[in-house]
Amino acid sequence: MHRSRLVGLLIDTPATQVDAEVDFWSAALGAPACPAPGEEQFTVLAGTVPGLFTVVQAIDDGAPRYHLDIETDDLEAEVARLTALGAEQVSRWKDAFTMRSPGGHMLCVVPVHSDPETFAGSARTWP
Repeated sequence: MHRSRLVGLLIDTPATQVDAEVDFWSAALGAPACPAPGEEQFTVLAGTVPGLFTVVQAIDDGAPRYHLDIETDDLEAEVARLTALGAEQVSRWKDAFTMRSPGGHMLCVVPVHSDPETFAGSARTWP
């Protein structure tokens, strides 16, 4: 058995436009922008939705889009579960698996990032 939960909404933005995008979403959502230490491509918009990270991500490959992050305590099991549901693996970056849903939407499966209490209280358990 493993557990997983929706953990983040990422606003993927071409790197050349990321500063303007961060300024826009920070003002639009009334959320302070906080660079992620050690991961300069991510800027967290703090406190937008309780229990959910909202992040502007600088990307080099393609058009602006949104994607979801699912955090899990067992990466391989969650990727297998989502694959069985019709998703396909696109790539892997560090410990994250990038996938595409049957309808073409992007998502990432990532290790647990939230604090243990939040994860334990809101993750679903899968066989």
